[in-house]
Amino acid sequence: MPEISRFSCMNQLPDASPLHDVTDFAFVKSYVLNVRFDDGVERAIDFEPILIGPLFGPLCDPRLFRQVKVDRDLGTLVWPNGADIDPNVLYDWPRHVAAIVQRRRQRWAVDYGEPRSRAPAPDRP
Repeated sequence: MPEISRFSCMNQLPDASPLHDVTDFAFVKSYVLNVRFDDGVERAIDFEPILIGPLFGPLCDPRLFRQVKVDRDLGTLVWPNGADIDPNVLYDWPRHVAAIVQRRRQRWAVDYGEPRSRAPAPDRP
């Protein structure tokens, strides 16, 4: 058996986390969606904190945000501007959201008028 075939499907590895697909969603309020997964788990996700940067920033427009759809081929939520999020990140949202927000703020802070870091500025001579 060729080496690569043993790893052809990540969810078959003994220590791999199961893969999940988004099957449906419902609008809760503003930027909050109740997302349903293929195993029946539902999670209320507030997307507002991550709406920063060139791809997700435009989703601050509620009209664009509300155009979200489930892409059955990808198994996740997609927007018409090309924004999407890995379904496993959505599934484990509480574990990932703080890192996502931090990374987006660091990367695009200058463009959006936010400080790059909350650390105090170094003393100037």
